[in-house]
Amino acid sequence: MCRALTWSTMKSGATFSLLLIILIVPWCCGSEGGGVRNFECKCDASTCGAGSRCFGQKCFTLLSVQNGTAVTEKGCIVGSEDVSCSRPQSSELLVECCEGDWCNSNSSMQLPVKDVEVSAGRPVLREQLCACDGAHCRQEQSCTGQHCFSSLTLTDGLATQQKGCLRDDQEGRDTCATPPSSTRVVKCCQGHLCNMNVSVQALGKEEAVKPVAREEHECVCQGSSCETLNRCRGHQCFSSLTVNAGSLVYQKGCFKVYEQSTLTCKTPPSRDQIVECCYGHLCNMNSTVQLPLKAVELSHYSVTTLAIVIVAPIIILILLSAIAIMVFRRLHHNQMERLTSRDAEYGTIDGLIASNVGESTLADLLDHSCTSGSGSGLPFLVQRTVARQITLNECVGKGRYGEVWRGQWQGENVAVKIFSSRDEKSWFRETEIYNTVLLRHENILGFIASDMTSRNSSTQLWLITHYHELGSLYDYLQQSTLESLGCMRMALSIASGLAHLHVEIFGTQGKPAIAHRDLKSKNILVKKNGQCCIADLGLAVMHFQDTNELDVGNNPKVGTKRYMAPEVLDDSIQMDCFESFKRVDIWALGLVLWEIARRTISNGIVEDYKPPFHDVVPTDPSFEDMRKVVCVDQQRPVIPNRWFSDPTLSSLAKLMKECWYQNPSARLTALRIKKTLTKIDSSLDKIKTDI
Repeated sequence: MCRALTWSTMKSGATFSLLLIILIVPWCCGSEGGGVRNFECKCDASTCGAGSRCFGQKCFTLLSVQNGTAVTEKGCIVGSEDVSCSRPQSSELLVECCEGDWCNSNSSMQLPVKDVEVSAGRPVLREQLCACDGAHCRQEQSCTGQHCFSSLTLTDGLATQQKGCLRDDQEGRDTCATPPSSTRVVKCCQGHLCNMNVSVQALGKEEAVKPVAREEHECVCQGSSCETLNRCRGHQCFSSLTVNAGSLVYQKGCFKVYEQSTLTCKTPPSRDQIVECCYGHLCNMNSTVQLPLKAVELSHYSVTTLAIVIVAPIIILILLSAIAIMVFRRLHHNQMERLTSRDAEYGTIDGLIASNVGESTLADLLDHSCTSGSGSGLPFLVQRTVARQITLNECVGKGRYGEVWRGQWQGENVAVKIFSSRDEKSWFRETEIYNTVLLRHENILGFIASDMTSRNSSTQLWLITHYHELGSLYDYLQQSTLESLGCMRMALSIASGLAHLHVEIFGTQGKPAIAHRDLKSKNILVKKNGQCCIADLGLAVMHFQDTNELDVGNNPKVGTKRYMAPEVLDDSIQMDCFESFKRVDIWALGLVLWEIARRTISNGIVEDYKPPFHDVVPTDPSFEDMRKVVCVDQQRPVIPNRWFSDPTLSSLAKLMKECWYQNPSARLTALRIKKTLTKIDSSLDKIKTDI
């Protein structure tokens, strides 16, 4: 007796119609007679009953999508019709027929994947298998869609976690684009079971939602630990690939302990092992795993290769730096040689023959320079020639600017002021001022040359001037006293030098008006004839009346605080007015006259040398100390009583006070002071003559 079983109508998603396959499965015996041979086939379907085989004219394997899940069934076809075997393949149904005993036992099938198509300007997403967790899911706990999602919903304080799949329609895209809130969070992804291990947390919560206990599924089992049926049951199925002793070992199976599956499935792929996990009935049947390619590629890089890649650029950079340094040093050396050779090869410049410099005395050169109309130092070419022929003998002074050396050129003493590198602006400014035409004056320090030379592999800034062995007025007054004639000679010479600086000379080769800005006893030198000359023009200011141009220079330094005028200390000086700078010089001149008068003998009495304001400010006064004394308290240097019994000193005292007015415009001019001192000196000479 034979029983004919008919498959019920199957629903394959929402895209294909009913399919009827007539299966005749003999339960008791095989086909007899009729001349048509029946084959024994493997039967694996809900209609197969207790047995796992059937008899028919053909065997078949069918793969279909039912409610989003891939289902594989096997059986046999009875009858002459084989319409189902000739049905074309689709993305939701695949049928394969064969003839022969057990020909469908090892048959495996996979649904074709749709190619990516362009639709409305965006790609159509492929179907993918997603983990399904929640009341809406089937027993297999998996589904097929174009988006996988994981969500967390809070209702009355109760957290509900769901997983599933969405279509790539407007509703699905809106769901994935839902912004997180305190009551609902949705995360979407694309990929095979990409939402399996995704854990969603509510906003503001630190603890993750605990996973829901899962039911057991039947999984394909391959490997040494599997039973003969090649099947196992567990919470999760897996497929793994491991490198063991250089060979690849493939395994499939199931996890029966939930914690074990959670730890293993979250292990990231490495170059030696990869594990892929899934949920659902036989979900790992068609799963294939491959080791990451990048891990294999990285294994080819040895420690030596990485070391070379890191060290090589550093070595190249060091070599390039060394080459650059050598090139720059060579260029500098060539430039210095070129300047030296040029000095020797040039002919007559400004009436001077450079090759004959060695045969001329310094006085000859300077006299020729003055009479030729320049009125300043030597021509620039001769300056460089002289500078390279100087021998430094001894250091005679040090200061904030650098050092002063006594040098020799052709047997004559010269002063070499060597500026430190940080004072390049002072050197440049002083060189610029000294090269001004018609500046040469007997009470202005005689300028010889200026040069930037290389000594001991370093660049030095030289300023070469006349040498005065008596030193500065500051040093001289500490060691010597003065008679009235000597006092007036010094005072008048300083006033004459300052008046020459302040005056502007008009003409084809005129001289601009110059303000010193740092006049003090340390910047005034004593000559052998008892007169003085003004030095150190590094902070000087020039003014051209025809263009009303004020050249302040590019040196940010200010003068000496002890000698600063009130308007400088309280910052009320008019920086755009040249007359303001001249009045600052007059204030300082009054203080220098006070220093000279203290060391002048009258009636056999003389005071020790002291700097201005020595009794009210410390040795190195601050800006605030001087501002309080000069501007707030309006104190002035003390005039000793003995001065008033001496006509010369009393006249000087009156002159000083007119230099110290708080109002700058009320102070005397340098020319007026020079005339007054000339008058005092004349009266003193008359008194001496009468005596």
